[in-house]
Amino acid sequence: MAFKENYDFGILVNEAERLVEEELGRRLEELADPSICVCQDCVLDMAAFALNALKPVYRVSLLGKMYAHAMDSSSYADDVRIVVDQSIRKVHSNPAHD
Repeated sequence: MAFKENYDFGILVNEAERLVEEELGRRLEELADPSICVCQDCVLDMAAFALNALKPVYRVSLLGKMYAHAMDSSSYADDVRIVVDQSIRKVHSNPAHD
């Protein structure tokens, strides 16, 4: 009997991913800099760098989702903005391709 088959891990969500995806999309749109590569590899690298710099925010319930959405205007959201900007600069100066 496999452990994972006994539980629904699909309801385990890291809300930091949502916050990073939203902020990354917003920042890339605001910057609209043609020198910043927005290919899949670079954008996913940006997201990965940002997520690795943030404390994860996992939830498994509706109450957890409500709490996580309240974080949109918290100091955590400020941290997300900072690390997303840093990740854009880092990948821009060191893209995963030529």
